[in-house]
Amino acid sequence: EAALSSSWEDESFFIASPKTKEEEERMAFVPTLDLHEHTLPGLLRRNAERLPDNDCIVAPEFGVCWSWKEFDRRTSEVARGMYAMGIRKGDHVAIWSTNTPEWMLTMFASAKLGAILVTVNTNYKQFELNYLLNQSDTKMLVMTAGVKNNDYISHITGLVPALNTEAPENISCKQLPFLKRVLLIGDSERRPMGMSRFDDLYELAASVPESVVEESIAGLDTHETINMQYTSGTTGFPKGVMLTHYNITNNGQFLGDGMKLT
Repeated sequence: EAALSSSWEDESFFIASPKTKEEEERMAFVPTLDLHEHTLPGLLRRNAERLPDNDCIVAPEFGVCWSWKEFDRRTSEVARGMYAMGIRKGDHVAIWSTNTPEWMLTMFASAKLGAILVTVNTNYKQFELNYLLNQSDTKMLVMTAGVKNNDYISHITGLVPALNTEAPENISCKQLPFLKRVLLIGDSERRPMGMSRFDDLYELAASVPESVVEESIAGLDTHETINMQYTSGTTGFPKGVMLTHYNITNNGQFLGDGMKLT
């Protein structure tokens, strides 16, 4: 009892009082709990209209600096290319890549079609990739050639040998029956004949009217699933967690509020 009493009297037990005005303001900050109903494409379109020329995607290592207006235009173009490759609302599009501009293009372009983005752990090897693509019913895989000593091309061709022998529109695999398209971000001499280039989406976009994407955006609901993120699988097989537009956009708002971003 004496020990307990002394611990309560020990002032180090209590939360430290702010010592500066900056600390006081930071500790007094409470994020807004106002929730909004934006979809991902709706939020992008709002910013493209309000702040068309402000920076949106900046990646100097890739020579990229896109304004909100430019990013909105590019994602609609990529969405039209995906549509030409057969992607429709509810389909699953997996992204297996480190941070690249194409990662963001894939996320928002698929969202404009109402397709569900499946994020793939960049450390996955072949057996883990097989599990995720199968369990998620992935229809399109967008990927880089690999990272460090993890060779993505070897992993996917090991799972889908048809990538080495068939045209991109004809690949098939019994163990991955939903997978119809594999796209490679960037250039690589090792790209197999059955793997499309990400930039092919821009060329295919010309065959799809802009109205297709606009009608798709108009038909989205903020409470629809738009993203699947897999758990680490520490205590069992990884499980796909389904997130909605509502989850992602409001979480982003809270993060921005907490960081005092404008």
